[in-house]
Amino acid sequence: MKYIAPLKDEERGRRYLRPYNIVQQDDLIGVTLGNYKILGPLGQGGMARVYKAHQENLDREVAVKVLPPWFAADRSFVERFNLEARLVARLSHPNIVTVHDANEYNGHLYIVMQLVNGGTLKQRLDQLQSLGKTMEVGEARRIFTQLASALSYAHDNGIIHRDVKPVNVLMDLSGRPILSDFGIAKALAGTKALTRQGAGVGTPEYMSPEQCQGGAVDARSDIYALGVMLFEALTGRLPFLGENYPALAHSHIYERPPHPITINPSIDPAVAQVILTALMKNPLQRYQQAGDMTEALERAIHGLSGGGERSTPDPGRAAALPLYACPQCRNFNKPQQRFCTKCGFPLNSCRACGAFNQVSNRFCSKCGQPLQMLQ
Repeated sequence: MKYIAPLKDEERGRRYLRPYNIVQQDDLIGVTLGNYKILGPLGQGGMARVYKAHQENLDREVAVKVLPPWFAADRSFVERFNLEARLVARLSHPNIVTVHDANEYNGHLYIVMQLVNGGTLKQRLDQLQSLGKTMEVGEARRIFTQLASALSYAHDNGIIHRDVKPVNVLMDLSGRPILSDFGIAKALAGTKALTRQGAGVGTPEYMSPEQCQGGAVDARSDIYALGVMLFEALTGRLPFLGENYPALAHSHIYERPPHPITINPSIDPAVAQVILTALMKNPLQRYQQAGDMTEALERAIHGLSGGGERSTPDPGRAAALPLYACPQCRNFNKPQQRFCTKCGFPLNSCRACGAFNQVSNRFCSKCGQPLQMLQ
């Protein structure tokens, strides 16, 4: 009779182990990074993990973004990361996430931010898509004018975001959008760690043509990304679709985006024109400042409620104040306007340098070239 030895405890456990019982443990849960005890995960991106943490010395909950350990091995990246974190920490705006701290602990680079509990704009768009809906223009107005205000403030302080996208827009419980991850994309630029899988500067679906080409990036790249997000919110899809980065980059650089109305016929032409201006290939033909886009969007939506400028001139006012007809919709505009108050169309852009001028200007305020006056 053949003797069969009894199974050891560890062998008996392996015998009955099933794949669905295997739980991957996060080695940072319960760990204290500086003054911050990691409580649990909040999100996972290609570049970093975000955790809910407790700041023990101030007895408050915060969000901690932890970068993969290979970034800490690149000392030039660490220097850029710390520099950008200091610059972003100086920003104070209700629609920009507050940065509390940034440090390195046992090979982990981390940045500490205010905890925002309302999810992200990406989750809001996914929710609408699951219901077969698109964002109402009123909700879009509220969210995107606040985001443009945040970008305008950052740009005025010399900081370009470089990775504006829905997942980087946090939402608080009142529905206020809060833009996060300022400065991280710039810190990543040029680091060898970018060759690792899942790391990159910018997100292809939202990258401007010049960013796809590796060119200089300025405020107008953030405005382009904001236009992509507004397109997505009001149509339920991205302007360009592709299976890989080369396909998406080619579309951003060479292809015209579909007209928003062809996807969602309920979009007003004035609002559609705001989107298309933000998505112009040539940065000179886009809104030059985020505030310009806000101004155009506000007027386009204001016109929908019947509160916009008159579509025909008031004879009593015309004698004292000349009005200029928009070449796109023939709405009459005041001399100081740069964009049509009805459709958002640029009224007096310079053919030489692309700058947007007041409609009454005879010469470009940027390059001095003669302008074609509207009749």
